[in-house]
Amino acid sequence: MEQIAENTADSLTESVKEVNQFTQYFQGKMPGLMDLGIKLVIVLIAFFVCRKIIQLILKIFGRSFERAGMEAASAHFTLSIMKAIMYVMVVAVMATFLGVSGASVAALIGSMGVGVVLALKESLSNIAGGFILLFMKPFVSGDYIHEDTHGNEGTVVKVDLFYTTLLTIDNRTVSIPNGISLTNISKQDKRQLREKVGISYRNDINEARKVLLAILQKDAAILKEEKIEVVVESLGDSGVILGWHAWVRPQDYFPAKWRITEEIKYRFDENQIEIPYQQIDVKISR
Repeated sequence: MEQIAENTADSLTESVKEVNQFTQYFQGKMPGLMDLGIKLVIVLIAFFVCRKIIQLILKIFGRSFERAGMEAASAHFTLSIMKAIMYVMVVAVMATFLGVSGASVAALIGSMGVGVVLALKESLSNIAGGFILLFMKPFVSGDYIHEDTHGNEGTVVKVDLFYTTLLTIDNRTVSIPNGISLTNISKQDKRQLREKVGISYRNDINEARKVLLAILQKDAAILKEEKIEVVVESLGDSGVILGWHAWVRPQDYFPAKWRITEEIKYRFDENQIEIPYQQIDVKISR
């Protein structure tokens, strides 16, 4: 029993020593921890204050750009760049306040820049495209543009650092990278309708051409002073492919396209002109 009591006393003594050592270590570090905690609180408060200030600055510049008559897409793009620069400056000042040396902050920003470049190397062309859109202004907000890669088209809403936002005719919002090829349809006062329709090999090409020309000549949206033509574009697997080309005002493009397509079906049915579909002939040998 005496041995157990001695071992227990020794264990308690060791535990007390360890607690005292931890307490002394913690007490020695306490001023530094309290100082760091206070600095972190100050930094968080300062960040939210700076955030509000940045928003206010951007709002003031936005109103100034609007009063100066700057195009909306260019103004939005410029404000995006200003916002990014101001946030980088805020982060650099706060890092210095926390005790990071100026050289370290510069090295950190440089490293972040390299990292961003490597991570966004495919997006650099979009940034360059954004600058080109800002200064060259091939289109402005409200213009109707066509994206040549995937065929998206719509009205320009805004131009950001990386993307141009379009509003399509069916009220969808589409974001298109700035680095791809875009066609401004609004710059011209007319647009060509280029569509195709197939007819059966059993039908007469000239008769089908006359029907198509009559439809195009009759439609009110077709610009009669411009060339209207119907041509044989190709000989398909199931029929002859006729292409019809006519000119309309940009705002009439889709209504005319849909209306004429429907009219072609009615007139072809009246004239017994068959619109072919793909067929497969199966022969069974015995």
